[in-house]
Amino acid sequence: MVQFSKGDFLWLEPITKSRLICPIGARILEIKDDKFRVIDDFAQEHWLPIDRPYRMMHATSVQGVEDMISLGDLHEAALLRNLFVRYSNKLIYTYVGSILIAVNPNMPLPIYSIEQIRLYRNRRIGELPPHIFAIANSAYCNMKSSNRDQCILISGESGSGKTESAKLIIQFLATVSGQHSWIEQQVLEASPIMEAFGNAKTMRNDNSSRFGRNINLCFTCNGAIESVKFEHYLLEKSRVVSQALDERNYHIFYCLLAGLTASEKQELSLSNASDFYYLNQGGALEVEGRDDAADLVEIRSSMKVLMFKDSEIWSIFKILAAILHAGNIKYIATSINGMEAAEIRDTVEIGRIANLLSMDKQSLMNALTSRSLMIGMERVVSYLNAEQTLNVRDVFVKAIYHRLFLRIVEKINEAMNG
Repeated sequence: MVQFSKGDFLWLEPITKSRLICPIGARILEIKDDKFRVIDDFAQEHWLPIDRPYRMMHATSVQGVEDMISLGDLHEAALLRNLFVRYSNKLIYTYVGSILIAVNPNMPLPIYSIEQIRLYRNRRIGELPPHIFAIANSAYCNMKSSNRDQCILISGESGSGKTESAKLIIQFLATVSGQHSWIEQQVLEASPIMEAFGNAKTMRNDNSSRFGRNINLCFTCNGAIESVKFEHYLLEKSRVVSQALDERNYHIFYCLLAGLTASEKQELSLSNASDFYYLNQGGALEVEGRDDAADLVEIRSSMKVLMFKDSEIWSIFKILAAILHAGNIKYIATSINGMEAAEIRDTVEIGRIANLLSMDKQSLMNALTSRSLMIGMERVVSYLNAEQTLNVRDVFVKAIYHRLFLRIVEKINEAMNG
């Protein structure tokens, strides 16, 4: 039997067994005859029988360590407790060798100043407390010394802080390369645009990125940043046409409706978010802490800095408006020559969409309600039923939004590398 003393730390096994529950730490407060009193990591006190088997906590697990490779307790509970102890002390970064684990503090911390950048510059990983600047510095120094490309992979669940971490890495690299004001300004102007068109509210994160991205920084032989290029992949196109409960479509749609002037909304035949099927499915029309109208002002300003012409910005708004109107198209089941078909009775909505997309109204109606096939030298037209027309409409809208997103990213890259 292990001999305990007041002040010792031990591992408490969970009462119920589950793969989601693991042991937690506890400190002995008092020993009395055949039992002892402990306080666990969540400030709960317990009286425990002394004759049960308990695991003593290794000294490295008591106060936590900067690099979890040095932990004496090598099990899941020790790793989680180490992160918990450090997070409780507002130490959000922890190493596992050359890998950095970051726990989102959900609050601003004074650890990203210019002084911090200077402190971590040209310092090896492990010389100073764990920090994302140390990872950025390691990649930068390795690139210069080996003259080879470097990659920093940022991975994590929704809301873990991936986007902010990427910004901090760019901030560090822009500063140490001597291009701080220019490159950081470029990225800062691109961020609100990318987030507006690629981020949305989900159940877990009010500003969740719904696409993956590569940010390519090109350096000169002297180590100065020469250009920046954004690459995107796996945009969640399905979000444009459907959202789960308590989720939203992409931010840009709500910004558009909240920030346009009355005359602009009238020109685009827009009203409120609650009036559009593509926006009201999740029931979350607003997000606490977000000002959609103010965000549109920022988006417009950023677009102008990145060389979007006023006519291009307005064309983007027209496409977004057309997408919203497309979601409100109403179909009526009918039959043509004894075959199931669907008919669009509200031709006013179709007219708006055709006008906004600068296309022929009848051609749009035909594309949404029928299918044309070439069989040999003959063109065969078949009509779609109501369910098929809804699917075609949604596919049409998703394709438009995806191409719009591609064009916006392309335009940003042109401005950054022009």
